[in-house]
Amino acid sequence: MTEFLTMFNRLINAMAVAELTIPTVGVKFFQHDQVIPVEVQTFAPNKLTLTSCQATKQAGLGDPVLLNLDNIGCIAAAISFGLVDQHQSQPLKGSRVYTDLMHQQSGQSNDFIAPTPQDFTEGVVYACHNSGRPEFCLFGESDQGRFKNQDIARQAVADMMAIQPAIMKGVFFYPPDFTDIEFIPDVVVMSIRPVELTRIIQALQYLTAERLQASIGGLRAVNSDLIVRPYLTQQINISPYCLGARLIARYEPNRLGIGIPYIKFKSLVDGMEASQGGYPFAEYPGAMDNDDG
Repeated sequence: MTEFLTMFNRLINAMAVAELTIPTVGVKFFQHDQVIPVEVQTFAPNKLTLTSCQATKQAGLGDPVLLNLDNIGCIAAAISFGLVDQHQSQPLKGSRVYTDLMHQQSGQSNDFIAPTPQDFTEGVVYACHNSGRPEFCLFGESDQGRFKNQDIARQAVADMMAIQPAIMKGVFFYPPDFTDIEFIPDVVVMSIRPVELTRIIQALQYLTAERLQASIGGLRAVNSDLIVRPYLTQQINISPYCLGARLIARYEPNRLGIGIPYIKFKSLVDGMEASQGGYPFAEYPGAMDNDDG
């Protein structure tokens, strides 16, 4: 049994609710000078692309995924993860989930040119209406874009944490029971209900008194807010998910995400066990209801 699985089992057991289900994912970064194990390489999709939120959702369901520059379906996530330079002026090659949506609504069958990483960084994509690039919209002629104008979009993007310069070649998403090879995740992402967040905060504070402070945006929730921000700051963050997570990955309406650096995850487990007697989680309304309807 791996350390990650052991810690996860301890956490669930300490919450003391029978058959409690919390989709949980370990995220491991691989830099260009690191070797990606063969046991991990086998989980790289080669006939389709996946967004980071799709990869996280799939791993939470038990299916590991290795994303790289060839198969990542979201240019914004490629920037966040440090797979591509944020100022690259050429589009990524091939079909991508996110830009395919743009292509489909653009009406430009053979003339469509996907946005570049630079277009994302400069706010052109997120202010598609204001910037005069309707082909970068997602919802047809009525789409006003994600931000009112390019200046606001550029400011918002600047606050979306990213690993830059681009030093990564792969990001592996895997469930706790992945035991083909053992390594420690950089970040643990959990898809939780509000009632579970309540108990998690209580467990974190029990040993430290530290309050949870969140930085939340409406875009790049999984890749930037839940993975890269905890990775770079070594602080926990939460998010109610974003446009892509809700519409593409189809996260359930009663769940939100929490991203936890692994060292903080271990503290969470210790706090959950130590505080069991003071917080009867099973008695919280809804705690024993795992329905995601």
